[in-house]
Amino acid sequence: MTLPYNTTADASDPVTLARYNMIEQQIRPWNVLDTDVLDLLNVVRREDFVPVAYRGMAFMDMEIPLNPSAEEAQRLGQCMLAPRVEARLLQDLQVRPTDRVLEIGTGSGYMAALLAHRAEHVVSLEIVPDLVEFARENLLGAGIDNVVVRQGDGARDAIADGPFDVILLSGSVHEVPQNLLALLREGGRLAAITGDEPVMRATFVRRAGDRFAASTPWDTNAARLLNFPERPRFTF
Repeated sequence: MTLPYNTTADASDPVTLARYNMIEQQIRPWNVLDTDVLDLLNVVRREDFVPVAYRGMAFMDMEIPLNPSAEEAQRLGQCMLAPRVEARLLQDLQVRPTDRVLEIGTGSGYMAALLAHRAEHVVSLEIVPDLVEFARENLLGAGIDNVVVRQGDGARDAIADGPFDVILLSGSVHEVPQNLLALLREGGRLAAITGDEPVMRATFVRRAGDRFAASTPWDTNAARLLNFPERPRFTF
């Protein structure tokens, strides 16, 4: 078998083959065709950002729990996004080498690592202290030094590092948060997975002066980020 991209790994290595299958069977068919993104998925070792208990699932088409209890992980939004969703978000945001990026929901640090390879600097906020340390350790182990991971609530805390060229919410919300739109620089882009189950939409917003143009090009589902407003519930 001839492996694509810029890899020199042995094709007989099961991890290399699992990564290859992830890219060819999950990610590329999901309209991720940017060769720079596909190359990057070979450079940043996803398995190194997955908790040991779930490492065998690193390349599966699923959200990976970042909590010993899979049920609690889903309820609290403590999950890695599915690989195809991570890759499609990265591609569609069109991150540039001069961009300053804000991520809400660091998780294991994997998405921050992907962003860091494309951007100048990344600030990533994580609400769970244990995940802050986990992400920092993973990023350090990967040799990535242009990401700052901070403990914070992206829904409620003031964020003093803006404006940003790119903002990514690594989890779902009911609607695009207005407080985060205000942190976008002119021409900046925000990506969020919005709506409610069973079908959510990937929502991309671009700032042009005081106007914000939004598009929703594809559907997906993702675990909820904590503390962002939900749809009002009607009671009788």
